[in-house]
Amino acid sequence: MALKCGIVGLTNVGKTTMFNCVSNTKAEATSFAFSTNKSNMGVVEVPDPRQDVLKELYSSQTIIPVAVELVDIPGLAKGASKGEGIGNSFLADIRQSDALIHVLRCFDDINLPHVEGSVDPVRDIEILEFELQVKDLEQVERKMQRLEKMAKTGDKDAKKGFEVLSLYKAHFENFQSARTIDLSDDDKKHAKELCLLTEKPVMYVCNVDEKSAVTGNVYVEKVKEALKGTNAEVLVIAGAVEAEIAELDAEDGLVFLNDLGLEEPGVDKLVRAAYKLLNLSTFFTCGPKEIHSWTIKNGMTAPQAAGVIHSDLERGFIRAEVIKYNDIKDLKTEAKCREAGKFNVEGKTYLVQDGDLLNIRFNV
Repeated sequence: MALKCGIVGLTNVGKTTMFNCVSNTKAEATSFAFSTNKSNMGVVEVPDPRQDVLKELYSSQTIIPVAVELVDIPGLAKGASKGEGIGNSFLADIRQSDALIHVLRCFDDINLPHVEGSVDPVRDIEILEFELQVKDLEQVERKMQRLEKMAKTGDKDAKKGFEVLSLYKAHFENFQSARTIDLSDDDKKHAKELCLLTEKPVMYVCNVDEKSAVTGNVYVEKVKEALKGTNAEVLVIAGAVEAEIAELDAEDGLVFLNDLGLEEPGVDKLVRAAYKLLNLSTFFTCGPKEIHSWTIKNGMTAPQAAGVIHSDLERGFIRAEVIKYNDIKDLKTEAKCREAGKFNVEGKTYLVQDGDLLNIRFNV
């Protein structure tokens, strides 16, 4: 699953600090606006406590976790859609991402001036969305021009496409994003090739100071109020503190977290939320050698999941032997799962669920 989550936001909001907390790649974080013109990329393992439970149950030697790719995209400036700041480079990197993590500055610091002159995360959301909407509008208008010419020749599909894109155009002109447009999936196909920036799923990370790490602050409350009714996930993370914790060993880091009133690093929640945002799930293959976690898109069938392991398994798929994670956790062994009727044999139409343990039977 080569899927990417792009970390976006205005300059000097803490994106790179957040990226460094979770990534195997470290990038330079500065207090200067537009101090970089290229994206940082890193692969991040997805924390999953189920792996440790399975390792103990199967007496496995090792764990192979799933991972996601994060892209720290340079900070945006107002007018990016017209080339301001790093302009089109920023927008191109967003276009190549499958989902977006929007980092919002929700802390005051007189030594770190905000590019807009004041801290206002709701305004920052509006700035970024507007820049993306402008770019999407340009894309839609260009395609409408092509379709209009084709429609005049009697092309019915082009005429339908023009009508659908006219709805997108009006939507953007009303300062709305593509992800909120009310159209059927069939109609949305006419805009699919445009890879609209505002259609990408997005979550929001409120970057707060240390004293706000647990309860948030007034800035966070304003963000939650502004996003009410959108179903967008909002996380609260103290980026500077998380950066300090990331430099400690596990035991000292846990003590630091407990002192703050936190049970786990906020960035662990961030990575899991990113995985969910990408519409991904995990299934496991288990044995004495390893616990191997595998990534699938939600809705994949058993043969498709088998293909994630190896193409031969999908091509020669016969059946999948399935145990639910909670069942093996409670009953402890595969034999007891069989006795309790919790060991199922599934065919080609079975939709693999998050946490399934699979044993693939195949013949090629």
